[in-house]
Amino acid sequence: MFNKKLWKNFDFALLITVLLICAFSAVVISSASHAVETGSYKNVIVQIVAVLFGLVFLFAITLFDYNQIARLSKVIYVLNILVLISVLFIGKVSNGAQSWIHVGPIDIQPSEFSKIALVLTLANLFNEMGEIKTFKDLVNPLIHVLIPFVIVMLQPDLGTALVFLAIFVGMLFISGVKPKVFAGLIAMGIAMMPVAYKILKPYQRNRLLSFINPNLDPMGSGYHVIQSKIAIGSGMFWGKGLYNGSQTQLYYLPEAWTDFIFSVVGEELGFIGATALILLYAYMLYRCFRIAVMAKDKYGYLIAVGIISMFTFHIFENIGMTVGIMPITGIPLPFMSYGGSSLVANMIAIGLLLNIGMRRRKINF
Repeated sequence: MFNKKLWKNFDFALLITVLLICAFSAVVISSASHAVETGSYKNVIVQIVAVLFGLVFLFAITLFDYNQIARLSKVIYVLNILVLISVLFIGKVSNGAQSWIHVGPIDIQPSEFSKIALVLTLANLFNEMGEIKTFKDLVNPLIHVLIPFVIVMLQPDLGTALVFLAIFVGMLFISGVKPKVFAGLIAMGIAMMPVAYKILKPYQRNRLLSFINPNLDPMGSGYHVIQSKIAIGSGMFWGKGLYNGSQTQLYYLPEAWTDFIFSVVGEELGFIGATALILLYAYMLYRCFRIAVMAKDKYGYLIAVGIISMFTFHIFENIGMTVGIMPITGIPLPFMSYGGSSLVANMIAIGLLLNIGMRRRKINF
């Protein structure tokens, strides 16, 4: 329903920033996939179509009060778990993970949408709980996040599982948890790291070891990060120019238009291009934070913080892994990496933020 008063609060700056990143993405994907597609521009067309679909969902979400979602929290959570379980049985294997479901002519990655489902349901849970004073109070939230976490780890998809934890930690931090309880939980998480390392798949362990020293396996698990650092370093200040990056165009850089798209930016557009992209992300996160602090209620605040935690982890982890300061986990760079499921899910997240902003408290920021 159209409401002029609500639409006066629509954050056009956030939407325009997201669309600028999407336009940036289309240009870089065109260059990154140029040598493989031989001029067909298939990846670019698919990405643009995904943006359009995402915008439809984005605007649809702004038409109703986000508080209505709280009533469906249990239904959303159960459906999310059932869909994630179904992937283990009917999912399509790609890049070593069984994370995709084939629906007609397209492949959908349910775990991308499960991040949004987790934010919405966890926000409702924290909103109903009130202050978390003891470790006993953490039982329900931990179970809530660990069930989808374990299912996704079975696919196995370490990157998405870590995003779940980032969302949980971010939302827990602002939900009214006592500092000693929060510190104790973090300490427990650190203590569990050796156990977690043991249950990882061999290739996942190799990625972690290669993060510490890529030269342990330069032609295997360390190859991606070595080639990525060469690409970014060779771009220097101005870059080599679009369609002119040797690492990208000669396909030395694997997954150039997906996980390692930032490496293409660094090589072909240099320090200037990489800095411009990072500044766009910084401004996007600022607009997201602005919406969070102006939310009219705790539920909206929790949703906004969950989405901010998701975006922040994605951006820091993806860019970090391309320059060798974070391990390779295979998560995309929001609105930049090629991928319809990720792009549409991120647009839905932005739609939720815009919804919260439209119904904000009457304060200036």
